[in-house]
This record gives sequence, structure tokens and C-alpha cells, in this order.
Amino acid sequence: MKNLALTAALIASTTLAQSTPAPVQLAGSPTVQVATLSLKTASALALRTVENCAAAGYNVTATVVDRSGVTLAVARAENAGPHTVDASLRKAYTSASARNLTSEMAKNLATTPALADIPGYLLLAGGVPVRVGNAVVGAIGVGGAPSGMIDEKCATDAIKTVLGG
Repeated sequence: MKNLALTAALIASTTLAQSTPAPVQLAGSPTVQVATLSLKTASALALRTVENCAAAGYNVTATVVDRSGVTLAVARAENAGPHTVDASLRKAYTSASARNLTSEMAKNLATTPALADIPGYLLLAGGVPVRVGNAVVGAIGVGGAPSGMIDEKCATDAIKTVLGG
């Protein structure tokens, strides 16, 4: 019995060690420089996202935020519902903040329900981080299509068109 308890403790500590992230190197200087989206690129992304959804038959709003979640550009199809403006902003903010697709975050909601309690978060598909290289430089949030996955595709395709890749 003693060996069983020791083995269980060893397995638990090994599992914990495997899931513990590596230390983060903090800046030693008084300031840091970070990459973020330009207004010109954000505007192009917002417009292209709305155009992508319009071509598929959907009236949406696209909000593009910088890496900190602050709004840079908004494009709204003429017939998009008024609720789409706030939904798109919250999806963009959530994606920029978490540096992740909101669709992926929504999948984890059952195991981490506290995510839904973070002020400003909207855990529905349609939030897409914008990456340049490995850095998240902003995010697009889309609201208005009948499925968040359609919203996400419009944004993902816009990123490919505007930024390439």
C-alpha cells in the first residue's frame, strides 16, 4: 500500500511538472516595443471581412482591434442588425486578449466556465487573432452571420487576402 501511494505521488508530481510552463523572461529595460496593427491595415481587414460575408449572403459587422483590444476600425454592412456592433467588438476583444480563436475558447467553456465571467469577453465563434509572424498584433471580431463559424471564416479569409499567407 505504501508503494502504491508513493507511485501515485510520483505520477502526480511528474504530471504537474509536465504541465508547468517555462519561466517567462521579463524585460529589463524601462520600456518595451511591441508590434501592433496599423489603422490602414485594420481598415482594410474590416472592410474585406464584411465584403467576404456579403458575398456569401450575410450582413455582418467586423471590428478590428489592436493587440491590446482597443478598437481601430469598424465596418458594418448596411443591413446588419444593431446588436452586431457590440458582438463584433466583444469577440475581437476576447480574441486579442486571449491570443486565441474564440471558437476554440468556447469549446473549453464546459471545463473552464469562469472564462464567461471575464468582463468584456464574448465566448462565441467569430473572434480571430491577427498574427504577423508569431506575434498577435490585433484581432477581428465578426457578428451577424447565422453561425459564428461563418463569421470566423469571413475574418480568416480577409486576413489571408490582406496580409497574405
